[in-house]
Amino acid sequence: MMQVYIVYMGSLPDGDPAYSPLAHHLSILHSVVEDRYSPENLLVRSYKRSFNGFAANLTDMEKDKLANMKEVVSIFPSRTLQLQTTRSWDFMGLTEEISRNSSIVESDIIVGVFDTGIWPESDSFKDEGLGPPPKGWKGVCDGGKNFTCNNKLIGARHYGYESARDEIGHGTHTASTVAGNAVKDVNFYGLANGTARGGVPAAKIAAHQVCIPCCQDHTLLAAFDDAIADGVNIITISLGQLDPINLDEDVIAIGDFHAMKKGILTSQALGNLGLGIASVSSVAPWILTVAASNTDRYFVDKIVLASGTTLVGNSTNTFVLNGTSFPLIYGKDAGTKNCTAEDARNCEEGCLDSDLVKGKIVVCDEIQGDRAAYKSGALGSVTLNEVGYNVSLVPLLASTTLMKEEYNLVRSYMNSTRDPQANIFKSEVIKEPGAPTVAYFSSRGPNLILPDIIKPDITAPGVDILTTYPPELPITVPQDKRRANYNILYGTSMSCPHAAGASAYVKAFHPEWSPAAIKSSLLTTAWSKNHTNNNISTGAFAYGSGHINPVNAINPGLVYEASEEDYINLLCTIYDEGKVRQISGDKNSTCPIGSAKGSAKDHNYPSMRAKVEPTNPFSVNFHRRVKNVGLANSTYKAKIFLNSKVDIKVVPELLSFKSLNEEKDFDVTVVGSGLPDQSQVSGSLVWSDGVHSVRSPIVVYAYIQQKQQNMVS
Repeated sequence: MMQVYIVYMGSLPDGDPAYSPLAHHLSILHSVVEDRYSPENLLVRSYKRSFNGFAANLTDMEKDKLANMKEVVSIFPSRTLQLQTTRSWDFMGLTEEISRNSSIVESDIIVGVFDTGIWPESDSFKDEGLGPPPKGWKGVCDGGKNFTCNNKLIGARHYGYESARDEIGHGTHTASTVAGNAVKDVNFYGLANGTARGGVPAAKIAAHQVCIPCCQDHTLLAAFDDAIADGVNIITISLGQLDPINLDEDVIAIGDFHAMKKGILTSQALGNLGLGIASVSSVAPWILTVAASNTDRYFVDKIVLASGTTLVGNSTNTFVLNGTSFPLIYGKDAGTKNCTAEDARNCEEGCLDSDLVKGKIVVCDEIQGDRAAYKSGALGSVTLNEVGYNVSLVPLLASTTLMKEEYNLVRSYMNSTRDPQANIFKSEVIKEPGAPTVAYFSSRGPNLILPDIIKPDITAPGVDILTTYPPELPITVPQDKRRANYNILYGTSMSCPHAAGASAYVKAFHPEWSPAAIKSSLLTTAWSKNHTNNNISTGAFAYGSGHINPVNAINPGLVYEASEEDYINLLCTIYDEGKVRQISGDKNSTCPIGSAKGSAKDHNYPSMRAKVEPTNPFSVNFHRRVKNVGLANSTYKAKIFLNSKVDIKVVPELLSFKSLNEEKDFDVTVVGSGLPDQSQVSGSLVWSDGVHSVRSPIVVYAYIQQKQQNMVS
C-alpha cells in the first residue's frame, strides 16, 4: 500500500552549478521503486528552491530503503495539520496614531500567509496609495481563475487546488489581522463598531493556500520552498499538529529553519488543545510560538425571566426577538424518542422534537446546544457554560450562554412555575477589566521535544477577534443564512497573526535585525503576568514571557541574539554531526564533543527553563549573552523577582556597555530543595538601565509522567 512520504535532504548544496535537485530526486526514486512504476509518476513534489527534498508516493519497503541512504536526513509520512480587528490592536497599544517608521519602509515588508487562501476583493486588500512590490520580490500571482493581485496583495499561490480564493474564511481573517488596510466603520451586525486594520496596514501580502480545510505536510513544505525563494520577510502559520513531533519530521520546524537562515521570522499558532499538560505542538526554538488571550472588549447577552430576574451571559447574539416573553422548555422535556434523556438535555443534534420546541426557547446543558435548537426550529436557546469558557460564541439563533450559577437560576425558575417564560436580548459590548487572561482553549507546555525551551513564547489576542471575512460564506455553519464582510472568530489561529503583525512592526523600525533579535524584543518587553500557582499547566507554560507589547518592542534596550551557528549548536545536542551537516549545508561544521556539547538550556534564548528530577535538590546554571541595542553608553543592573522559595543569583550583577551592538555574557544559577512531580518554581530576571527593562522568565520544573489526555476545544 502506498502513501505520500516526505524525504527531507537538508540544505541545497552550495557552489555546484551542475547540480539539479529534480534530477537527483528522480534518480533516488529510480533506485528504490519497482520497475513497473515510473519515478515521474510517483513524485508528488520536488523541493528545490530553498532547501532539498521531495514528496513521493511510496510503499513501506521503498520508504525503508530511502531511510538508509546517506543523502536522507529524515523520511516521514505527509500528515494532516489542523487549522488552529477592530479593538485588538488598540488594546495592545498599537493605536492608529502610534509612531510608525514611515509607510514607505513598512510597505517594503512582505508577509507570507499560509492558510486557506484569501478573498482578494475585500476592502482590507485594496491598494489605493500603495507603491509596487519591493525590488527583491520574486513571487507570482498564481491565484487561479477570476483572481487578481495588486500592490497590496502582491502574490498568491495554490497547491493542488483550483485557486487561491478562500472558500473557508480562515485565511482571509488571518491575512487581514496581520496586514489588512485600515477600514473605518466596521461592525458585526451593529456590534463592536470601529476601524478594522492589521498590525502593519502598509505591508504587502503573499497568500499561500495550503488548506481547504485539510492541510497536508507536503503542500505546506512546498509553500515554505516558494515563500523563502520569493522573498517574504515574515511568515504567519495558523496551523499545527495535534501532537509534538521530532524536529526533523516537523515540516513547519524544517521549513522555518531554512526561512530563519534567510532572515525570515515565522509566527505559529500554539494549538487549541486546552488545559492539558504538554499539549503544545509548536516546539522549535527558531519559531515564535503564540498562545491566545482575551482583550478588554467582552460580548455579553442578557436574558430576562418573566419573574423579573435579569441574568447576564456571554455570547455574540445578533438576533432580536419580536415580543416581550416566550415559553421556556428544557431539552430533556423536548427530546425525541430515538435519543437518550442525556442527549436530549444536552440538546444533541437530532434529539429535539420540532413540534415541542417551535416558538420556544430551549434550555440546554451543553454550550453548543444552539445548533440543535436552530435545526429543530426553536425560537431561541439558553446554554450552559460549565467549564467557564472566556469566549462569546456566535450562535445560530437568539441565544445566550450562562455560567453554572446563573444557569441553575434559570432551571430553578422553570421548576417553580407552571408557565416559565423569558426574553433574550441582542448582545452588547462591555469592558473586561481583568484582561488579558489566557484563553481556556490555548494549549499548554511543557515542551516534550525540547524540555529546556519554554513554549509558548508569548500570548496575543485570540478571543472574539473581528476582522475581514469573505462575504459569500456563511458566518458559522453551512446552514447559517447570514453573510457579512467582517466576522468574529477565536483561537490561537487569531493570536498568531497578531504576533506576526507585531513582528513586522518591529522589523519596519529595524530592517537589519535577525529573526532572533525581533523575537527577543517581543519577549523581553511583554506585559508580565502575576503567577502564584505551581502547577505546570499555568504560568509561563500557559503564556510564555507574557502578553505581547509591540510598541515597547521597538526599543528593547538589550536583545538575546541567536545566529545560525547557535541553532546548529543546539541541533548538535539532538542529532549526530553528519545529520547536522546535511541540515545546515556546511560540510565543514563540527559538533562539540562530550560535556562541551551542552543542552538546549544553554541556547541563548530570551527565557530560561530547565527540567529536573522530582524530589531531588537541584542547582541549575543558565549561560546567556545580550547585545546592546539601546543607548551606546549604558549600565544595566540585574534584579530578580521571585514567586517561589528558590535562590537565584546572577553573575555579574552589572553589565556596562560602551557602544551599540556590544555583547556581554552572564550566568544565572537557580538552587532549590526539590520539586514534586508536575510542579514548578519560577521567577524572572530584569536588566534595567533606568530607561529599559529587559525581562526574562526563569522556570525550573519536574515532569516525568506520560502525556495526559488533552481537552480539545
